Amino acid sequence: MQITKPLHSALLISNLEKAQHFYSTVLGLQKIDRELKFPGIWYQIGNFQIHLILAATIPDARDYEKLGRHQHLAFSVANLEAAKEQLIAHNCPIQMSTSGRSALFTQDPDGNIIELSE
Repeated sequence: MQITKPLHSALLISNLEKAQHFYSTVLGLQKIDRELKFPGIWYQIGNFQIHLILAATIPDARDYEKLGRHQHLAFSVANLEAAKEQLIAHNCPIQMSTSGRSALFTQDPDGNIIELSE
């Protein structure tokens, strides 16, 4: 597997207005358009993004049906299929993105979620 660059970090938020005020007004970040159906706000910082995902509650337990809607690190990979094969060879959990993008989610040994996208 060859990770080529960081893509984004995703954080769960409980209030869109408060989060937008903090990230847009206080930090001065530039909000960008997003095409996903669930509520959230995306910000661009150079070649890096922060994805704020609205959650009714910030759960302690993960919703294992949709790993991408939880806090995670995201990396671009040179070849997603090769990355998937390597993860399977090491008995890592795999969940393909439900958004239709060419991306997958896995977890490190402590349960931290990692997104790999081509």
